[in-house]
Amino acid sequence: MILVDTSVWIEILKDQNGDIVKALQDRTGSEDIVLTRFNQLELLQGAKGQKEWTLLDDYLSTQYYLEASEYTWREAARIYFELRRQGITINSPIDCCIAQIALEYDSLLLHRDKDFERVSWIRPLQQERFDWG
Repeated sequence: MILVDTSVWIEILKDQNGDIVKALQDRTGSEDIVLTRFNQLELLQGAKGQKEWTLLDDYLSTQYYLEASEYTWREAARIYFELRRQGITINSPIDCCIAQIALEYDSLLLHRDKDFERVSWIRPLQQERFDWG
C-alpha cells in the first residue's frame, strides 16, 4: 500500500504528456494507491473553478482513504512539537497528520515534500521522494 501525497498528485494533475503518470505507475506497480482526507482537502481547495472542482471531486470520491483515528491528532501534534523543539520547522501541521496516518497504517509515503523527510528523522516513517525523468 502506497500513500501518495498531495505534492505528487499536483504534479500528476499538471502532467500534459503522461510522463509523470507513467513514472508513478512504474513505481507503484500492482500496489494499492491510497490517500488521506487531508489530501482530498488540499486537492479540492486548489481547484481553479467549478468544472475542475466537479471533475476532481468525482475522481476523489472513487479513491481509497486511510482514515485518521482518535490517536492521530495527538501524535501528529507530538511530531510537530518534537521537531520544533529541535529547531526544525514543518511548513504545515497537515503534513504531520499525513505522516502520522502513514505510520499508523504502516504505509509507504510517496511525496515531493521535505517535511516528510524531516519527520523521518524522529519517526520510523517509510517515505520516499518521488522523482521522475
